[in-house]
Amino acid sequence: MNTYGDMFRVTVFGESHGKAVGAVVDGCPANLPLSEEDIQKELDRRKPGQSIFSTPRKEEDKVEILSGIFEGKTTGAPICSVVYNKNMRPKDYSAIKDTPRPGHADLTYKLKYKNYDYRGGGRASGRVTIGHVIGGAIAKKLLSYTHNIKIIGYTIKIGKIEGDFNYYNNPEIFENEKSLESLVESIESNPLRCPSMNEKEMEEYVLKAMENKDSVGGVVEIVALNVPVGVGNPIFNKLNAELARGLMSINAVKGVEVGVGFKAAEMYGSEMNDALYFDDDKNIKFETNNCGGILGGISCVTPIVLRIAVKPTPSIGKKQKTINLKTFENTEIEIKGRHDPVIVPRIIPVAEAMVAITLADLMIKGGFIHPCSL
Repeated sequence: MNTYGDMFRVTVFGESHGKAVGAVVDGCPANLPLSEEDIQKELDRRKPGQSIFSTPRKEEDKVEILSGIFEGKTTGAPICSVVYNKNMRPKDYSAIKDTPRPGHADLTYKLKYKNYDYRGGGRASGRVTIGHVIGGAIAKKLLSYTHNIKIIGYTIKIGKIEGDFNYYNNPEIFENEKSLESLVESIESNPLRCPSMNEKEMEEYVLKAMENKDSVGGVVEIVALNVPVGVGNPIFNKLNAELARGLMSINAVKGVEVGVGFKAAEMYGSEMNDALYFDDDKNIKFETNNCGGILGGISCVTPIVLRIAVKPTPSIGKKQKTINLKTFENTEIEIKGRHDPVIVPRIIPVAEAMVAITLADLMIKGGFIHPCSL
């Protein structure tokens, strides 16, 4: 399956070292103001070569919209966007075409499809997430334009180093426009996209792994603001289930938490339950947000809070044990080429994209956004 979504559908295409990668977005309502710049600013956030913590592969990742836009607005027709690969080195991978890399999809793709594009992981490469980000950029614009929804992701943990900033430590920051702007500036101003005070300690942790020809993972938190009450469904197609499905479709994600997540298992009911009250204007309010903005699979007015566990980049410089599928012998592999020592900061725009696509799809299905024209 290369398509995600029902009403707002994103089909991604391309391979890591093929001619191009991109996406076709179908189901975006007509009359949404949209430009290549709206998509480019999101692609710029995930492109390689921005710091010592990302792959040195140099790609400008310049997007070209081929269809679906007329006079600066969507027409309701499929929006096809393409990014041409410019800096390819397929020869970096010829030596390992018969020796699947541990932690990669090489083995499963080879066994399932037989004809496997091994260059940089081909279809299984993180580079194909350019399509996710294209779809997410359009979904973000749609959600912002119709409901002022904001989606913000940031690093809260690198390896074993826990950051001191997360939603539950600083909920008030998400309630104020100016503090929110400052938060976003802080996130985007450092290479790990981490607003914590101990971010430098995380950088040292990654540098040490790099010295040892190794890689590290981490945890990303994503917060969605201003999602209206009622998005999602009570049994199947729950909002939390659909968000988890979208986030787990990202290659490097190995776990998802909603609200306080696994911490809920340690709490008493009296601690976990979010007490309700009316404010002075008789608006429904919650004293806490342990549920992470979702009750019974349906959004409930508080910010949606999600967390994803991101595994270490599987491409490492250390020798690893593997097999040779041609000679049927046990062997070792030493991976060359250009790889991220930590994928966490670059996965953030991808995670935001999948949250945006999921919300856009559910909100069109739920009648919050008209499916044909704005």
